[in-house]
Amino acid sequence: MPYNTNQGKSPVAVSAADANKVRIFSRVLTGLVVLALSFFGGWLGSMSQTQSTSNSIVQQKTILKNEANVISDIASTVGPSVVSINVTSETAQSMNSPFDYYFGFGRPSQKQQSAGTGVILTKDGLIMTNRHVVPQGTTEVSITLSDGTVLDDVTIVGRTSERDSLDVAFLKIRNTKGVALKPATLGDSGSMKVGDTVVAIGNALGQFQNTVTSGIISGYGRSLQASDGSGATSETLDDMFQTDAAINQGNSGGPLVNLAGEVIGINTAIASDSQSVGFAIPINNVEGLIKSVRETGKLSRPYLGVMYVMLTDDIAKEYGLSQDRGAYIPTSQQMGVQETVIAGGPAAKAGLKAGDIITKVEGATINEKNSLVSLLGKHSVGDAVSVTVVRGDEQKNFVITLGAAPTE
Repeated sequence: MPYNTNQGKSPVAVSAADANKVRIFSRVLTGLVVLALSFFGGWLGSMSQTQSTSNSIVQQKTILKNEANVISDIASTVGPSVVSINVTSETAQSMNSPFDYYFGFGRPSQKQQSAGTGVILTKDGLIMTNRHVVPQGTTEVSITLSDGTVLDDVTIVGRTSERDSLDVAFLKIRNTKGVALKPATLGDSGSMKVGDTVVAIGNALGQFQNTVTSGIISGYGRSLQASDGSGATSETLDDMFQTDAAINQGNSGGPLVNLAGEVIGINTAIASDSQSVGFAIPINNVEGLIKSVRETGKLSRPYLGVMYVMLTDDIAKEYGLSQDRGAYIPTSQQMGVQETVIAGGPAAKAGLKAGDIITKVEGATINEKNSLVSLLGKHSVGDAVSVTVVRGDEQKNFVITLGAAPTE
């Protein structure tokens, strides 16, 4: 019986066809709602991802800005401790024929002008640079400070030997003309890791004073054969930092600095056949030299009196050694020399022999980050140091009193 529409609030009767239409409309409406929510959810997700990317870009820009500010601060802080070194030297000039000598057509020597960089170590004018910045035959040296002041009363305190793997020299400003000098702060090169940011400051190309570049430590413990542009002189450099901070000619002797503004290396060489490959002497390697010059006014380099090779996996395999780290003293036959343990030298007096592998100095293990040079560099001539040696299947301990290496 159909419902009576006149009976107040009773429900209205619906036909089967109308009910079906209602169900279809309800499903369509639900689908539209779900679709709308899906679009809205996707829009929210897109907004969230865009916001995240935006935040990341902002963070990167902030990091770059902060690093740029740090480098700028380092340049202003360390810059006054960096000097340009101007050098006049005389080199022998060969005669073209005997007539040149007898009739005066040739000259016995010729003057050369060169430039490099140095680091102020003390308020009274002690400066450290590279040996090759003040070569043999140097007759005049002047210093230009970061503010342009020229100081020309400068003497060479000492240079390491041309055979020495440490390319270092020390200068002294005898008359500062009342200028207050700012010494650099020295850091700990042993704390540096591959990937750490560094800053190089120097007299680029001998004319662009206090040029600042930045990069990272690309490696350590590097050995290389270095020469000047003409190939006339050559030297072996051991235990060097490698960096991709731009180092140009004229930067030699300048500081390599960490982000704390501390000198952790002395820029020394560049790879001529590639870009962004420079090398610096770790500051720890010259710690003993700096101490001796400060205390005695003379360059006194501690040494053991041995020839050695720093071991790696490949070198140990080449020599047939089971020990793959340490400083190996080869035999004279292996090196093609008369002796590898210098007779009467500190190591010989203590009892070291060819074939020994030095593994520790004062308890510190010799490895890629702690070379024999760096560990000895912390000491001075006359220091008694304990040395651990592997000899065959035995481990032996010696106490060696460090001697003074030949200098020039």
